[in-house]
Order: sequence, then C-alpha cells, then structure tokens
Amino acid sequence: MSTFSRRRMVTVGAAALPLVTAGTANAEPTPPGPGGVFDVRRFGARGDGVTIDSDAINRAIDTAAQGGGTVYFPPGVYASYSIRLKSRVALYLDQNATILAAVPANGRGYDPAEPGAGNPYQDFGHSHWHNSLIWGEGLEDVTIFGPGRIDGKGLVAGGSKESAPLQGNKAISLKLCRNVAIRDVTIVNGGHFGILPTGVDNFRIDGLVIDTNRDGINIDCCKNVRISNTTVNSPNDDGIVLKSSYALNTARATENVTIDNCMVSGYDLGTLVDGTYKTAGYGRTGRIKFGTEANGGFKNIAITNIIFEYCRGLALETVDGGLLEDVTVSNITMRNVQMPFFLRLGARMRGPAGVPVGTLRRVNISDVVAYNSDPRYPSTIAGIPGHAIEDIRISNIRHHTLGGLSMNDAVADPPELETAYPEPSMFGTLPAFGWFVRHAKGITFDNVETRYDRTDTRPAIVLRDVADVDFHHTRTDKAPNVPTFTMDGVTDFRVTTSRPVADTVVDRADHREL
Repeated sequence: MSTFSRRRMVTVGAAALPLVTAGTANAEPTPPGPGGVFDVRRFGARGDGVTIDSDAINRAIDTAAQGGGTVYFPPGVYASYSIRLKSRVALYLDQNATILAAVPANGRGYDPAEPGAGNPYQDFGHSHWHNSLIWGEGLEDVTIFGPGRIDGKGLVAGGSKESAPLQGNKAISLKLCRNVAIRDVTIVNGGHFGILPTGVDNFRIDGLVIDTNRDGINIDCCKNVRISNTTVNSPNDDGIVLKSSYALNTARATENVTIDNCMVSGYDLGTLVDGTYKTAGYGRTGRIKFGTEANGGFKNIAITNIIFEYCRGLALETVDGGLLEDVTVSNITMRNVQMPFFLRLGARMRGPAGVPVGTLRRVNISDVVAYNSDPRYPSTIAGIPGHAIEDIRISNIRHHTLGGLSMNDAVADPPELETAYPEPSMFGTLPAFGWFVRHAKGITFDNVETRYDRTDTRPAIVLRDVADVDFHHTRTDKAPNVPTFTMDGVTDFRVTTSRPVADTVVDRADHREL
C-alpha cells in the first residue's frame, strides 16, 4: 500500500492543490506526481515552539523536490535549525505560522559555515551562507511566501566559525541561485542579515515586513532584482543595501535593480511590527545604501516611491574600484533623517591589488521632500582629489534641515579620508547647512529649495574643487551677513533665476562668496 494513503485539497494563494501526507510521522514518503502540497506536520513537525522541527521540515522539502511542489506550514510555531531549500520547491507559511530560529542546545545547532571565498576582503557574515535558518545554493525556481512569520530569535548578529560553530547568523541566505521569489512574509530579528542573496539573478521581493536588529536586505552581486511594497525597520544597521563584494572571488556587478513603493525606518526594535512606532533621536540607521562593499560596482538602478522615517537617508557609495553609474532616484519623502543624500567616491580599495579607483557618474535625483534633517550633516557629494564625481542632476527638491548651528560648530576644512569606510558622519559637522560638494564636475541643481527651521549661520552651499556647476531656479534661506555660496577652486559656475543670489556667472574662483 502506498505511504500516500490520504490526500486532501488545500488552498495556497489562489490555487487549490492536493495535499500530500505521509502514512506515519517518520515514514519515508514515496515521490508523488508534480504539483503537490506537503504539510510539514505529516512529516513529523510538531509546531509547538519547543520541539526542533528542522529534520521534519527538511524531509518534506526533500520529498517535494523530487517532483516539485509546495511545503506547507499550517498555524503553529516551528522551532528549527537550518532549513535547506531545494530547486522547484516553495515554502508556504500560513496565517499564524512561524518558523522560529532555535537556540543551539545539546550539541545541536545550525549547519556549519561552509568554506568561504578564502580571501581577506570580506567579513565572516558576507562569506558564508549555510550557517543560516533558511539557505540555498546553486538552486533555481524557489519561492518563500505566505502571511506567516520568520522569527530569528535564536540567531546571532555576528559571530565566526571559531567562536560559534553551531550558531546561525542569517534568516535567509542564497548563493548562486536564479528565479527566486520571497513574498508577503514578516521577518523579525533576522540576525546579521534578514535576507542575504549573493550572485542571485532574477530575484523578487514583494510585500515583506522586516523588523530586525541588523541589516534587513543585502543584495550582493545580483542581476535583475525587484524589491517592491516592502517595509524594513532596522534601527541599528542598514535597511535595504546593494553591494558588489568579492565574496564570490570575482568582481561581479549588481545591476538592473528596481526598488519601489517601500519604506525604511529606524524605530525602536520590534515597534514596527507591534504598531507602537517608538523613536529616538538622530543616529538611527535604517537607510537605503549602495556600497561599502563595491568591487563589482552598480549599474542601471531605479529607486522610486520610497519613505524614509527616523533613519539615515540615501547613500550612493563606491570605494573599492567598482563603477556606480546610471541611477535614477525619484518620488521620495524623508522625515527626521541624518543626511538626506550622501554620494561618495573613495579609495578604500579593499580587494585585489592593481584595481584602479572607480567612478560615480550619471545619477538623477528628483522629486524629493526631506524634512527636519540633522543639521550637522548637509547632503554631500564628495569625490577625492583627482577622481571627481561626475554628471549629477538634482531637481525638484525641498531640502529642510533643523538648522540652528554656526561655523563654530563645524569642521572648517573637513579631512579627505580617501581610504576610510564611507559614512555620512565621516567628515564631522560640515561647514554648510544645505549642500557640501567637493571634487565633482557636471553638477546641476534645478528647482531646489534649501531651508532651515532655526537660523543657521553657515552658508547654504559650499563648493570645493568643482567644475561645470549650474544652479537654476533655486531658493535658499539666508542669515544676515552670511553668504549663500562659498566657492574654493571652482570653475564654470553659474546661477540663474534664483533667490537670494542674482544671476551670476563665474569662470574661475580660487575663493569667492556670494
């Protein structure tokens, strides 16, 4: 008699599919035909929040993989160690179903961290994938979906193979996969990374809620990525991050990415999902960022319809030799952010020797409202000597800072820090209240309004080593006897139809104030 002695119909999404069950809890099921739904309880999972259910879950996945199908989690709490994904298998978490990362105990824990890239350029977290709650490598056609929850309570936020051989530090990690979708689930306490895909192509994230202690989503060396309708709260680290690290032992670009209709925030941990939305002062992270790992570079990126709340703003960075080019950012609202925009080209060069400094060029930022930002850190465009950021278009911006500072609060000559880790606060309190631009060329500001709440006696805009810069139809607040523009080493400057500065053309200025 077949061990598949009973079948019933369940609804997953909009489709009714046959539920395949095992005759006994620990029996080895016979492979079914394609399209089955495999209830983890029928493979021995208890769902009581205490029993470790990972063996049963992995049995269900192994069986589903033989013909393709959906592994179904009915309501319950499934304490688990590593869950190993397989090609052509979906995990469906029903309403009130939780996969709970268990704390290692009694000599049991997560899969060991596999041998990593073996290079000195990446930290432990970026270089290993198997030491995770849910992981997959070399897979295709994988989906994780449903209204349930993934709770990484038993994960650690860092760790190393030596210090924590049984511990897991990621909620979901994927390496060298394609055709992957994660939809609708909630992730809390995701460890070092809530979701870490590396070298994953044709990847879709849609409708997630993430409330986590470190990074929310890290997209590393991936191509053709869509992140939509997703909220990420990450007060202590980044929300949505694009990276192009050397973790695969090659420089691979992250390209063809859209991020739309999302929110990133820095509320107190857990207060997004519980609906209390508690906040603290400036300094929360929670942002959207490119860079910090930037060997392969970033190409063809579109970001639109995003809300930033109590976090840092948008950071576009390349410091390890990669190209960052062809980026559009539009329809953004920001409130209580540390720095609305940070564009940084640096020369940290954490990667193989002999790679030249990268480029940052062809970026359009438009239709943004940034309100009540941290007065210490105006929006910044900062290249390094001999390597200018190029061809930046900034238009239809309302840039409002809290204000209230003076030049006595600022670093008059901010250090270059060419080889440093890129961070908006890296230069200290800056000598402008609106925009600080250094080592750049081909910069256009069109219909940009720069305001403060409390009188600020720093210039609105500081330009240093900047060529070919236009300000058209701009408007700034101005304290008495304080210049709007301070220019040092500036060529081909013009301002037209703007307030409070009259139309002006400057061919060259070693130092000038307007």
